[in-house]
Amino acid sequence: MLEFMVSTGAARRRFGLLLASVVVVGSVGMTLRAQDSKPAVPKTARAESGTNVTASAQDSPVAGIDPEHPLYLPLQEAYKAREALKGVKDYEAEFMKRELIGRKVLKTTMSLKLRQEPFSVYLKFLDLNAGREVIYVEGRNKNNLWVHEGGIKSIVGTLSLPPNGPDAMTDNRYPVTMIGLETMLDKVIKQWEAEGKLGEVKTQKYPTAKLPSGEECIAYESLHPTPRAQFKFHITRLWIEKKSGMAVRVEQLGFPQAGDKSPPVIEEYTYSKIKTNVSLTDQDFDTKNKNYQFGG
Repeated sequence: MLEFMVSTGAARRRFGLLLASVVVVGSVGMTLRAQDSKPAVPKTARAESGTNVTASAQDSPVAGIDPEHPLYLPLQEAYKAREALKGVKDYEAEFMKRELIGRKVLKTTMSLKLRQEPFSVYLKFLDLNAGREVIYVEGRNKNNLWVHEGGIKSIVGTLSLPPNGPDAMTDNRYPVTMIGLETMLDKVIKQWEAEGKLGEVKTQKYPTAKLPSGEECIAYESLHPTPRAQFKFHITRLWIEKKSGMAVRVEQLGFPQAGDKSPPVIEEYTYSKIKTNVSLTDQDFDTKNKNYQFGG
């Protein structure tokens, strides 16, 4: 395997590395339908009384948040989704992200392998920068990434990059070390727990949400009508797959600015075609794997 330990940022930046981060309205192919006849007008969680969400209100207390708060019930469902992940040791999935970087929203789709212990990630880019491969294994390679480009850029060989370094973070909001279902969900839970102690929030439940790949979901939305310093996002949506109970998609929309026809996309992460507990091994996260192109 031909490997280059590039020491100058200029040599790496000229290849425009776009590494995956971890963890939106109107996404193409995404289906959302609210329970009432006016989905554009969010209703509070209390207005959802009589649904399965309300029926579970006494099962999982949300510490420090008034049970009458609109976010109380969505948080319960988020906690259940976190429980659904406890038995997941590894998984394969298709990972799609859209992120606002500067003034542009960049979309990337990747094939993902992830193992929890030790935390290990393999990515293969499918559209933007097609053919690029990335491997990260906690405790190996000085906790750096291995990166191999596709196409003509592959001539440079395999690069070793710090996951939080400027080259690896080009066109990314988060480092690859934050990728995964667990981190995505935990960020929403932390956000809703903090906002659950504040006012000015409306919530909405979409019981028939569906991903383009066919997974049927329930989506829970929070909306802040007025921009405030304490609210990072205008709208947050958490999608929970009905079959597995896992959170598989998060949408974060900003407050509309002058000229915006709809709330702008800030962050959007979707995990589809998920296969859990597939017994991934060290070989799946090895640059010497013959199915990968690191040595090419």
